[in-house]
Amino acid sequence: MRRYLGLLLMALLVAVILLPALIIKGASIWRSPVEVKTEERMVRLYDHVRGEIRALPLEEYVAGVVAGEMPADFEPEALKAQAVAARTYTLKKMEEAREKPNEKHPNADLCSDPTHCQAWVPEEALRQRYGWWRASKYQKKIRQAVEATRDLVLTYQGQLIVPVYHSNSGGRTESAEAVWGYDIPYLQSVPSPWDREAPRFRNTVTWSLAEIDQKLGVNLSAVPTAALTPPKGQAIKVEEYTPTGRIKTIRIGNKTFKATDLRRLLNLTSTDFTWQVDGDRLTFISVGNGHGVGMSQYGANGMAKEGRNFMDILYHYYPGVKLEKR
Repeated sequence: MRRYLGLLLMALLVAVILLPALIIKGASIWRSPVEVKTEERMVRLYDHVRGEIRALPLEEYVAGVVAGEMPADFEPEALKAQAVAARTYTLKKMEEAREKPNEKHPNADLCSDPTHCQAWVPEEALRQRYGWWRASKYQKKIRQAVEATRDLVLTYQGQLIVPVYHSNSGGRTESAEAVWGYDIPYLQSVPSPWDREAPRFRNTVTWSLAEIDQKLGVNLSAVPTAALTPPKGQAIKVEEYTPTGRIKTIRIGNKTFKATDLRRLLNLTSTDFTWQVDGDRLTFISVGNGHGVGMSQYGANGMAKEGRNFMDILYHYYPGVKLEKR
């Protein structure tokens, strides 16, 4: 018994000595997610949650973007690829802001709204999401990915690219021309078979006909079920597909919609979708998650799991680009 009491007292003594040191070390990780250099470029970020502009060192901001845009448990090489894409996107936006301020945040280079710029997660939000211990572990992992790629950006013919990215493409990425109507040489369709491992590879959303009528300004409620049912139904009919088989334009009732608009209006995860009729309800089944252009994040993680490095990932999803230091 005395032996066990002695061991217990020794363990308590060690805990009392080491715990403050661990707390201090953890706190230092949070205070300095990436090393700040004296010549560090500063980013003017409009924090749409707080409604204020923050001035952040570039690499510290990039770490917050990686935390907000990609799951922290992804492979290190995937996180590095995300860091390079985020940094390139940031510097491109900073260039554009100098030439012409953005109307949505005229006094800032970027905002934290992912629907407009890039997601950005401050340290306190990570702690709330994961708890102190996991958050500190993830922050360290993200910091290492950012530091390993410090100053690296993607260029095409000497200019910074617009490195758009998305969650998963459903098996093959889409070209910028097919989605947005203008060709960009480094945003072409490439295979992405790793996407099939994504948890949201296939997604469904169901609306009543009355809800669709209200959202789209049509009158499907008055249409017979047979007219809604593919492939012979005429009330909902695809008018044009993209080269990769996604829907480009679709007629619903007496209106024609771009699939990109319909995706937003009906909360679909992609434009690669089909639909099923069940009474007065329509269920849309989407493959992939996101616009499908540029880097697939789950594809990047799949490549990393196979042993590919961040350069392999970036060169695959942005064909023809160069990796440079700036």
